[in-house]
Amino acid sequence: MNLLKLFRKKTFPHGIHLEEYKDETNAKITRRLPFAPEIIVPLAQNIGRPAKAIVFKGQHITRGEVIAEADGFMSVPIHAPVTGVIKAIDLVKTAEGGKQSAIIITTSLNSGQHVLTTESTIDYQQLSREDLIKAVQETGIVGLGGAAFPSHVKMTASEDTPIHTLLVNGCECEPFLTTDHRLMLERVDQLICGIHIAMKCLDAPKAIIGIEDNKLDVLQEIKPHLPSDGSITIEAVVTKYPQGAQKMLAYSLLGVEIPSGGRSSAAGLAIFNVATLAKIGLLVPAKQGYIERIITITGDNLTNPGNYLAPIGTPLRFLLDHAGFTGGEASLVLGGPMMGMPARSLDVPITKATGAVLVLDERLTKHTDILPCIKCTQCLQACPINLNPSELGLLAAKRRYQEMEETYHLNDCFECGCCSYVCPSNIPLVQYFRIAKTLNRERHLQDG
Repeated sequence: MNLLKLFRKKTFPHGIHLEEYKDETNAKITRRLPFAPEIIVPLAQNIGRPAKAIVFKGQHITRGEVIAEADGFMSVPIHAPVTGVIKAIDLVKTAEGGKQSAIIITTSLNSGQHVLTTESTIDYQQLSREDLIKAVQETGIVGLGGAAFPSHVKMTASEDTPIHTLLVNGCECEPFLTTDHRLMLERVDQLICGIHIAMKCLDAPKAIIGIEDNKLDVLQEIKPHLPSDGSITIEAVVTKYPQGAQKMLAYSLLGVEIPSGGRSSAAGLAIFNVATLAKIGLLVPAKQGYIERIITITGDNLTNPGNYLAPIGTPLRFLLDHAGFTGGEASLVLGGPMMGMPARSLDVPITKATGAVLVLDERLTKHTDILPCIKCTQCLQACPINLNPSELGLLAAKRRYQEMEETYHLNDCFECGCCSYVCPSNIPLVQYFRIAKTLNRERHLQDG
């Protein structure tokens, strides 16, 4: 009982409690998927500048080989997810419905698909911070929690804002998603190694792993692996959405409020997803590139939902076939149901930032009529950062986008979806806010 009381204190104001829908996959061991006959590797897989292709049509490539180089510091390289032959470098469909440049690879299905390796490995403890940050960039790793921010950039701390604590986000608060849960049970050594690497890059003296209290098996698994000096600890917080958001996690674990418009680094914090750090802990010492990731494939009409290790660039159609999709029409979401992105085609690939493929029966995603706002204040009570979604929505309807930004702090919204979820009038508030942000960005560019 005392333990439960402790958990209840580690939370944040507002937010919502959601059905979890994790039972289908959270106890299933991660399995490797077969390799698709064709792999589609977009060149833009991170925030910042896309990578530049350095291969040509007809070239034979080996799994793990660099096929696109970083275009500056705010960019990362791309490595071949499979051994095969370059079929084309061309425009391909995106999940949103547009097109982007990609390297298309015909997989050598008779290859053993061994990863290209070097004879030497890295002892990261012997590297300087600068060389270690460069080694992180060379892996091609980006934030795997969905942001796709280049990890090496995030690890480059400013001397003006020293980092005193590394927060490791293992909450995985979105419904259906269980990849982080499985990773923390199956790849503890990689995670701890990645945390040590991040702490050295940031010169951070301590780290805290935050998990929701629906994952106490993770706490039991990780605790024996923690260093005896107390530099890395693990703590449970209340299971509530969006507990994994940076501002929420900082408040729940440390009572620290990241101010409006401010970054976590301004509060002396660096926050990374567990999957990101585990991948760093695997790739940096081995001097390998980021070529595959664990994804949750779950939802409706699947005979074999689970967590799968799949090469980056695997098409959705191939993933669903192997997960046993038996339904007809369905909505596909890349990511969780709250913050994920609908996929408009089965021919688009998973990217470095894809954590889940969610299949929702069309009956469960049927759109309902949008009604006028009834001023019920439910969205205000749900918003975890104390915005006024109702007023923002009314301003959006009047196209007063500049006022939304300057007076009502639109840019503080991280689009968690709480307001849309609780709205009894079915107003798609988050969609309105995304449109407003896009138009405001365009206005700023025009204004110079």
